[in-house]
Amino acid sequence: PRNRRTMAVGQLFLRRSGGGGVSATVRTLGLVVRRLPDTGSRRQGHGTYPCSAVRFLSLSSDTTTSTNEKKPLRTDAHVAAATTTTVTTASAGPQLPLSTNPTPSEYVTATLELSKARLSALVVVTTVAGFLTAGGPVSYPTMAAACAGTALCSSSASALNQIFEMERDRKMKRTRHRPLVRGVVTPRTAAALAATTGLGGATILALGTDPITASLGVGNIALYAGLYTYMKPRSELNTWVGAVVGAIPPVMGWTAATGGSLMDLEAALLGGTLFLWQFPHFFALSWMHRTDYARGGFQMVPVNDVETNGDRTAALINRYTWYMSTIPVVSSVLGATSSMFAVEGVALNAYALYVAKKFDKDRTNANARKVFLTSLWYLPCLMTLFILHSRRWKEPIDGEDRDAAAADTKMENDIVAILRRRVSHVRNAGRELCLHEVLAIADEEKGNNASNTDSKCPVALGKSKVTEVAEAGATAASAVASGAAATATVATTAAGGVESGK
Repeated sequence: PRNRRTMAVGQLFLRRSGGGGVSATVRTLGLVVRRLPDTGSRRQGHGTYPCSAVRFLSLSSDTTTSTNEKKPLRTDAHVAAATTTTVTTASAGPQLPLSTNPTPSEYVTATLELSKARLSALVVVTTVAGFLTAGGPVSYPTMAAACAGTALCSSSASALNQIFEMERDRKMKRTRHRPLVRGVVTPRTAAALAATTGLGGATILALGTDPITASLGVGNIALYAGLYTYMKPRSELNTWVGAVVGAIPPVMGWTAATGGSLMDLEAALLGGTLFLWQFPHFFALSWMHRTDYARGGFQMVPVNDVETNGDRTAALINRYTWYMSTIPVVSSVLGATSSMFAVEGVALNAYALYVAKKFDKDRTNANARKVFLTSLWYLPCLMTLFILHSRRWKEPIDGEDRDAAAADTKMENDIVAILRRRVSHVRNAGRELCLHEVLAIADEEKGNNASNTDSKCPVALGKSKVTEVAEAGATAASAVASGAAATATVATTAAGGVESGK
């Protein structure tokens, strides 16, 4: 009530004073308004004026003119509109100045921000990893086309996402500095960028790779800018849709290298790795910024998990970290990689499980940040080990013609040959540190007739035992089938003899 009375008095003074003496009136009533209770001030200490003070000062600023010039009085509708604008701005945080005349450097920076350059770079890295996993020979024009097309498709999807979420970005601290929110570029300009990069990326993929890879690129734009963006403010399942989006780029690299082989085992393992990795990564990030996501109106698991103190978030991080830790073992058992990938994956996954368990015990932002930072170095390490131990790279390196290939001048100057030699060097260094290699050499020195190929690695022994059991089972099944066939033949013959006797 006092606020309303003060506003009424202020409007009365302004109407009666006209143009002269307004400044003194503004100063006097401004002091009165500033002493009112701060019932409508912005949260978290941003600004100290109550809403009525902001309304009064904005009202008086338009009428504080020279004595020779009078402006039309503002009606209650104008005051109400100003109040709505002020309260909306207050809920979103400090109003950022709009760039009405951006410089060329600001345009370049805005383009990079619209494209989410760092995220696009990570997408390209996973695409390269998928391409290199396929082994050689490597087609450099195809790899360049896959990288460029994937980057442009990612840029297009990111720009479209920011166009659709511009009003929500305005409410969040993390995103209120984006170029569309600050007015550096208009939505029409951003839409032109999205259309250009999307069309360019699809064209490059179609002409430089194969139809399967191009279809995956275009489909990923639609999935990210369409279904994922639509679901973010509506359902927690948006995170699972976003994980599918992130799992596609390494598959695109694989299909580009293999001519569109989408159903290969390696493609499923690469996509599964990226799919599972994104849950600990994003749940940790969204837990740190859960208040900000709630301010933007997004339906994230950590946003809806505050009342239970993060029970669901911690459980999901732990669950998907365990799922992710099975990838090295599964790929080794299925023969996509060597056994050492499973052994070396133990160290990576042990630490990832440790930080996930630590967050489960104490759901602080600091522990969530540890999970997030661990995910940043975990992924490149795991992908590097996957490439090093891929069967696609091992065969040419360990073949009998390795020395002849190394002596070939053309191969010596080839980047693939350099990569192969590096991979071979790393493998040899790893063998010197491997326990089962040391045991095999010790057995040979003792005269136990053991060779370096007799593996003592638990994973390799397990695989060999599984193979032996499978072979024994197949032999037994074959014997049973042969016996059954023989019995059937005897029975048929006997039945024929009985009919002849009749």
